[in-house]
Amino acid sequence: MRTTAEERAEMEALGISPGGPAGDRRRPGRAKASVPRTIIRAPDVLNEATDYRPQTVSFSRGLRVPLGNGLVLLLLSGTASVDEHGATIHAGDFRAQMWRTLRNLTRLLESEGATWHDIVRTTCYIRDIERDYGDFNDVRTRFYTAMGLDPMPASTGIQARICRTDLLVEIEAMAIVREGRKGMKGRKR
Repeated sequence: MRTTAEERAEMEALGISPGGPAGDRRRPGRAKASVPRTIIRAPDVLNEATDYRPQTVSFSRGLRVPLGNGLVLLLLSGTASVDEHGATIHAGDFRAQMWRTLRNLTRLLESEGATWHDIVRTTCYIRDIERDYGDFNDVRTRFYTAMGLDPMPASTGIQARICRTDLLVEIEAMAIVREGRKGMKGRKR
């Protein structure tokens, strides 16, 4: 990949060698994160984002971050209608994609012993909000009602281009859970 002189200058200012492999920092002794965190995974329904091919992507499906006072923050990355191999499923069917997206998010939560009752905020990206918002809100309302959510999470809906043209909806979420709560799989960190 060709880099411009301006790009090289910015990379060097960050201590990244323009000629080295991606992420190759020239400064020794990288600092560790000041807050411990672990990756959230649900490989039975959703692949690791870093496994996408042929294009490499650089994000985690989610992170588990202890907040102190026995609380844990779960940050779930934008999640869409993809399967355990990273393939888009239900192309062209907004409602089916919405249900699969909710399924994928549910499994990520379950992998941490959490539920939708722990979600405090969602950000919802819809490819064509004018066309699909009615279906989006209908599916979301049916799901939240079935889950018995009261109050419902805070939420923002945004029209956006999503990373693939065949994906019609993507949702990211934040949850807060108590450390050591039943179902947390004995995770004490």
